[in-house]
Amino acid sequence: MPYRTSPLALFQNQTFRMLWIAALTSNFGGLVQAVGAAWMMTTLSDSERMVALVQASITLPIVIFSMLAGVFADGFDRRRVMLTAQCFMFAVSVTLALLAYAGFVTPWLLLGFTFLIGCGTALHNPSWQATMGDIVPKSDLPSAVALNSMGFNLMRSVGPAIGGAIVALAGAAAAFAVNALSYIAIIAALFRWHPAAPQRNLPREPLGAAFKAGLRYVAMSPNLIRVIVRSFLFGLSAIALLALLPLVVRENLNGRALVYGVMLGCFGVGAVFGALANARLREQFENETIARGSFIGFGVSCLVLALSTNYAISGGALLLGGACWVVVLSMFNVTIQLSTPRWVVGRALALYQTGVFGGMAAGSWIAGVIAEHYGSDVALLVATAALVLGAAVGFALPVPAYGMLDLDPLNRFREPPLRLDLTQRSGPIMIMVDYVIDQANVPRFLSAMSERRRIRIRDGAQHWTLLRDLENPDVWTECYHVPTWVEYVRHNERRTQADQASYDRLVALHRGPERPRVHRMIERETVPSHDDTPLKPIGNEPPA
Repeated sequence: MPYRTSPLALFQNQTFRMLWIAALTSNFGGLVQAVGAAWMMTTLSDSERMVALVQASITLPIVIFSMLAGVFADGFDRRRVMLTAQCFMFAVSVTLALLAYAGFVTPWLLLGFTFLIGCGTALHNPSWQATMGDIVPKSDLPSAVALNSMGFNLMRSVGPAIGGAIVALAGAAAAFAVNALSYIAIIAALFRWHPAAPQRNLPREPLGAAFKAGLRYVAMSPNLIRVIVRSFLFGLSAIALLALLPLVVRENLNGRALVYGVMLGCFGVGAVFGALANARLREQFENETIARGSFIGFGVSCLVLALSTNYAISGGALLLGGACWVVVLSMFNVTIQLSTPRWVVGRALALYQTGVFGGMAAGSWIAGVIAEHYGSDVALLVATAALVLGAAVGFALPVPAYGMLDLDPLNRFREPPLRLDLTQRSGPIMIMVDYVIDQANVPRFLSAMSERRRIRIRDGAQHWTLLRDLENPDVWTECYHVPTWVEYVRHNERRTQADQASYDRLVALHRGPERPRVHRMIERETVPSHDDTPLKPIGNEPPA
């Protein structure tokens, strides 16, 4: 897949540029708010666990609600979903700023408001990330993800330092007010943006069915599972550095809010360099090599930070940590998007986020507990060991290369003419496909059918079975069910260009004079009360 020589060339896209600048402003406010919340908790509570829970309260909603947000991203207007999320976070931030100015904020109230802001983030993120594939061509997607990471980390390089200064000069309430104002830019940009509405030939999936379809797709996609597992392990171990940084600054460096902001700024500067180096790293190394290097590099950062009492050395360690952070997480994100068709990309990204932020939420809590009993330096040493272990897991679960498959819709399915008057909700539907296979080709047929089974189930088939005719052993029948006729149509429209190779292998092995025969049948229930009771019709099928 060709890539642009520089991610910066993508700024020629006016829509991307407008949204990127708006997100930059919003990210600045979010980072200022994070500094204010973390430092305010150190003044409200002496508990290391409560300080670490500030980070957990932001990430936990993403774990809980990301999949639901992914369903919204795939089934609704993504622009409206993002507007709803941003307006909600604006209202929450304004309320938090007013309460902080009035002096009514308690430790648990602070956690509650950061949790609500995390809920808005959870709703926004899948739609935002999936929108990148709508704004830029597939070949530019890695650059778009890298630029988004760079934008966030540009603000990370200055936002925390400015946030620390705001907290030091005007208090945490001022930081919360700055965050509230920052939402105005992205809300205005989303109001100005009017993307073309996607054409929908089928009714929207019910919420429960859409939820299950996303889970099923990811569960039947081994490459996605590998990325999600590795991202969970990285989030679980790496988050200790950010969760415990306020304590490290206070205890190891004897610093205050301004020093904490500067240290976060070092992390952000490192992340900017990582984003700019992304394209060259992709050209020179495989994804798994980049992943292992990032795990080890971040482990080195945690190790140095645990032992250092020097500002410069700690800042250098955070530069390395920031670079590793953005390199590995942007690689995971792009791999998910390039390995997933558009109809389910929001849900796949949501499950990826659940993995990353689930690890972060758990890791924040674990790091806080260890720090409370043994100190923050011990917690960082444990995180270092966990990161090394995460790198070793790569030998068993390597990160796949960027998806090179053509995941565009195949668009070859045409609804067959039916003699029964069915509605979209008529069902259940049973599908049977007959193949004639020579005995010598049976092993190859079974291998091809194994892949076909995975694709069928991934795209919505139920109760899949493979049958062999006892009287004519050359005849094999693939059989599966779908709940309704509209789900059968949806199942076929999910087929991608890449999936066609699986069917072509089966057709090449088929020995019949025509293509494999397809039987489409509607199931009928029997009512065993009387011998003369007619069969009960299903849907709008006429009685026998």
